[in-house]
Amino acid sequence: MLYHFGMDPQTLLNLINEAIAALLTGGHQSYSIGARSVTKLDLRSLFEERRMLEMEVDRQLNGAARLAKFGRVRT
Repeated sequence: MLYHFGMDPQTLLNLINEAIAALLTGGHQSYSIGARSVTKLDLRSLFEERRMLEMEVDRQLNGAARLAKFGRVRT
């Protein structure tokens, strides 16, 4: 299992959620100074990473094997 920067998935998930909140409340995704521009992580990348980390944290908490349960929608 690969952990970024030596952090466990729950710590990374917390950081990802903080980054998403910062972008949604006025944080800037990119900026330019003269001829140079810098782009931070975009929301799409953060949401994808969050989804993966949520699955990893869930696996750690609930065990590796889980079964999906599908049912019919009654109308």
